[in-house]
Amino acid sequence: MHDARLLIAALAALPLLAGAGQAQKPFDGAPQLASEIYVERISAGGATRELVPAAALSRGDRVVTLLRWQAPPSLRATGFTLTNALPAHLAWQDSANRDVEVSVDGGRTWGHLGALGIEGRLAVPEDVTHVRWHVSPQAAKQGAGRIAYSGLVR
Repeated sequence: MHDARLLIAALAALPLLAGAGQAQKPFDGAPQLASEIYVERISAGGATRELVPAAALSRGDRVVTLLRWQAPPSLRATGFTLTNALPAHLAWQDSANRDVEVSVDGGRTWGHLGALGIEGRLAVPEDVTHVRWHVSPQAAKQGAGRIAYSGLVR
């Protein structure tokens, strides 16, 4: 898990590119989201690791999804919640944001992975169907940001 957090933190340090060189689209009152998927590649012997844009995914690949958000002016004073459905081919691993909540029932209930149950047992990462983050008014005031999470291709 520690390595996953380092990878996620490295991605979160990337500069914001959303809207660079593009005309701004009008907001409809909801945050705008864009995502990018990276695959972790480890050299033979494990001496080096790198994240490369995902062109194709294979079973067992460790991926990092980077979500970039832009907040409309109407939400910058109040904050908002971002929800992302996890693709069925991806098993949840971790997020650099400790405030992340997950759902194991399609988004009906939310909590932290160690506290959720499913079918009479404690939920495991493979059970996660959705993730969400609460963007505070302080963060929303900046107008844009990014959140990253990691997963394994099933």
